Amino acid sequence: MEAYTEKIREISERLLKDGTVEAVIGYRKGSVENSNEPCIVRSSEKINDLVWDSNCRINLANYLTNRKDKVAIIAKGCDSRNINTQIIENKIKRDQLFIIGVPCSGMTKKEDSSDLQENCKVCHHKNPVVYDELVAAEVEETKVDRYEDVKKIEAMGVEEKWEFFKDLLEPCTRCYACKNACPLCYCPTCFVDESKPQWVGKGMDPIDVRTYHFLRAYHCAGRCTDCGACESACPQGINMRHFTKKLEKECFDQFAWEAGLNSEERPPLDTFKLDDPQTFIK
Repeated sequence: MEAYTEKIREISERLLKDGTVEAVIGYRKGSVENSNEPCIVRSSEKINDLVWDSNCRINLANYLTNRKDKVAIIAKGCDSRNINTQIIENKIKRDQLFIIGVPCSGMTKKEDSSDLQENCKVCHHKNPVVYDELVAAEVEETKVDRYEDVKKIEAMGVEEKWEFFKDLLEPCTRCYACKNACPLCYCPTCFVDESKPQWVGKGMDPIDVRTYHFLRAYHCAGRCTDCGACESACPQGINMRHFTKKLEKECFDQFAWEAGLNSEERPPLDTFKLDDPQTFIK
């Protein structure tokens, strides 16, 4: 990881000095153990703030939305896919970006630095899918069943599923850390803040809590890259990927779709085709 850090600093310093970019979006050591934090470096004097290790969990694509400047951004596989999504959805232009690609062997859990995050264990895109310069040779991609946990839930009966999700969301305090960490949650006004009409109550009524999580997940359908930022940010340790992974599986099964693999093709729920499998559309 030290070699990665040195290469990131070298590339970043060059880009800032020759004026290719106005800033570099990366990571620096955080104030909390085992948690690096996003940072924006604007001068070569601050280059040594930049670091890379298995604690770089936050998805940096979150810091691209509606930017006007030209920036470099450090991107692992999932970040790069969200960068493509931001380009598709007109939140940033490709020519505003210099993407420093980082092959990634996985991020560790903040509470246990010896164990990989669950999303990293099943990641099929460890290498950036788009980049301008790589900091190291690509790593070997993992081929495992990404949806084993989803299939277990699908096999449950109705009552068992109800109890499963009831227990899953019991600790939620509606702090919205998951929403704030998500690189897809950039609506000018979130549905949780709408008052005309009011889609969901502000209190801790269990129905409102469930409504929030289900609706937020649906807003990510066909767009989620399973980066794990939501789960990593949750102070209660809730595995809300159970929602987004189900939707990811449905998009893959029905449309052979994986989000963000390129910046040209729009997600299936954002397009219309005459050969869509739902015949009622025709």
